[in-house]
Amino acid sequence: MKPSIFVTRALPESSLNKLRMYFEVFINPDDRVLEKQEIINHIKNKDALLCLLTDTIDKAVFNAGNHLKVISNYAVGFNNIDMNEATKRKIPVCITPGILTNATADLTWALILSVARKIVVSDKFTRAGLFKGWAPNLFLGSDIANKTLGIVGMGRIGSAVAKRARGFDMRIIYTARSDKNIPDAQFVSLNELLEISDVVSLHTPLTPETQHLIDEAQLKQMKKTAYLINTTRGPVVNEKALLHALKTGVIAGAGLDVYEEEPAITPGLTALDNVVLLPHIGSATVETRTNMAVLAVENAIAILQGKKPHAIANPEVLG
Repeated sequence: MKPSIFVTRALPESSLNKLRMYFEVFINPDDRVLEKQEIINHIKNKDALLCLLTDTIDKAVFNAGNHLKVISNYAVGFNNIDMNEATKRKIPVCITPGILTNATADLTWALILSVARKIVVSDKFTRAGLFKGWAPNLFLGSDIANKTLGIVGMGRIGSAVAKRARGFDMRIIYTARSDKNIPDAQFVSLNELLEISDVVSLHTPLTPETQHLIDEAQLKQMKKTAYLINTTRGPVVNEKALLHALKTGVIAGAGLDVYEEEPAITPGLTALDNVVLLPHIGSATVETRTNMAVLAVENAIAILQGKKPHAIANPEVLG
């Protein structure tokens, strides 16, 4: 008899077919985020769970899933899962790092250019039939070439963003837990980075230390001509403080793919023309999402077969 797995949202069919070779597969029939109670109802007597970053996996879910042998998270992060509870119960939590690096770095650059060159507001203007011809002061934006890019968190994605910046002849500075000795990039403190960067791009994981890492005081440290880009985790930025900074000219603009209380967005942000707002699509390419699904499936299969998974957030549970 095959072990059973519950998948909280439909994945690319090719990955589900592979999963069916090893598991009895149960899938959320609706294309929506499940309520926690729904996950609790579905997880009973299941051997495995394949979930998304939008699914809250807390103690109540673990109590219901008392047969769980593995959780495979379809994400590079795992802040949706109570890791202390998982580790205490010796349940491996597998993740999908590396796969989405290029897609997210590309989207970061899409946000940088969109907000700096007023792409979205210009598009709205043109579609509304307001374009009457070239004008010298029409939608003046900011140059990106030869400016200073400040990267907060120099992991895989931060490094990929820096790599792309070299094509714009940018000065690259970064802050991280330690100096990573990256060629053509200077390690600085967060305070120095905020003060001298023309673009600040956030790529740090969400931890108790990084929640509201960018708050009112940090925004005031930035140049009035600077842009803030967030493609990492919403709560890294105090969204209300950002709203005030954008409305009062503390900074020039922002590009967001993630939100503090996602999917809710702080009221007032959507009315501003100096912020570009995306619906958490950092990894949203066919290639990346397919590869993420394959990796999540392979992680679950590996654990049930007693093999080492591609990536695990709590390796200590494997002994």
